[in-house]
Amino acid sequence: MFESKLPNLGVSIFSQMSGLANEFSAINLSQGFPEFDAPDLLKTQLNYYVQQGVNQYSPSSGVPRLQQQIADLAKRKYTADINAAEQVTVTSGATEALFVAIQTIVRPSDEVIVFDPAYDSYQPAIELAGGKSVHIALSAPNYTIDWQVVSQAITKNTRAIIINTPHNPSGKILQPQDIKVLKELVGTHNLYVISDEVYEHITFDEQPHLSVLRDDELFTKSFVISSFGKTFHSTGWKMGYCIAPADLAVEFRKIHQYVTFSSFTPAQHALADMLEQQGEHIDELSGFYQQKRDLLASHLSNSRFKILPSQGTYFLLLDYSDVSDLNDVEFCHWLVEQAGVAAIPLSVFYQKAPTDKVIRLCFAKNDNTLIEAAQILCQL
Repeated sequence: MFESKLPNLGVSIFSQMSGLANEFSAINLSQGFPEFDAPDLLKTQLNYYVQQGVNQYSPSSGVPRLQQQIADLAKRKYTADINAAEQVTVTSGATEALFVAIQTIVRPSDEVIVFDPAYDSYQPAIELAGGKSVHIALSAPNYTIDWQVVSQAITKNTRAIIINTPHNPSGKILQPQDIKVLKELVGTHNLYVISDEVYEHITFDEQPHLSVLRDDELFTKSFVISSFGKTFHSTGWKMGYCIAPADLAVEFRKIHQYVTFSSFTPAQHALADMLEQQGEHIDELSGFYQQKRDLLASHLSNSRFKILPSQGTYFLLLDYSDVSDLNDVEFCHWLVEQAGVAAIPLSVFYQKAPTDKVIRLCFAKNDNTLIEAAQILCQL
């Protein structure tokens, strides 16, 4: 009998719920992808470069023009001085970048601290590298990190800490005190940081995104990972990048070249044009999504759901304890099959499922879709 390297993994909850949404013709607020299209300039330039024959391999680390635009963006947003050629690596999505960063630093028996609820790619990548995930659970409704618990979880085998800010699925963003304590722990215990910042340009209520790139000292031990799919409504393109210190980038690229070698060449050129010509898209992203967050929340205000705070991302958490006694997985199945709205149960993001009755909705949808879904939920 074949022995699986990941025996406990099956079909992801995102695929399950999207499949059920299709089966029951439900409104799909489960999987985190925008309902609206990518910017016209991005699509036009992609077509332009395809027609111009820019269809062969790009340099493994990325098209130089795009690398430079990424470095310029980091400078503009975070006052970070990045050497584009040496520190920026373009990847086939942020998930590839996360996988490669983990493979770069994690060795057999190493431990990596992750915060639950956590993106579901972290643990498999750690296990495939021979490491062990050490899960620290964050609790509703605020999902704040207890750094004393983190300190106590660090052992001689701890190699890295994975942070995610703005945080999927809670919508929480790290504060200056979080970064301060993280830096102290990294320095004291000689740790690495993998900073998942794919929602970096989506923060609300004028709260800044505290990228690791803002702190020169912390960055020396960090991989900072982001996603063009989230920024430009183009998740199907699977385009992301990793910014790392030159010495770590060298090791990162050794593995990246044997995972995808290089990423979709015409898209890289189109993305470079987008960053160069329409940088205001990024500056307007927080306001764009805050309007959608507020629209959904306002239309749910008369429901029996308790709305939890969303400081960033395009997700909103709802406490349904006044609606149903079912656990969150059962409730989400009931919700899509009987009410016609697909959501994600929060327990699937945990190693040890909590008893919280919380579900996640994606509000990266057209306004009419959000209003229609809210009207259904208000009837429950």
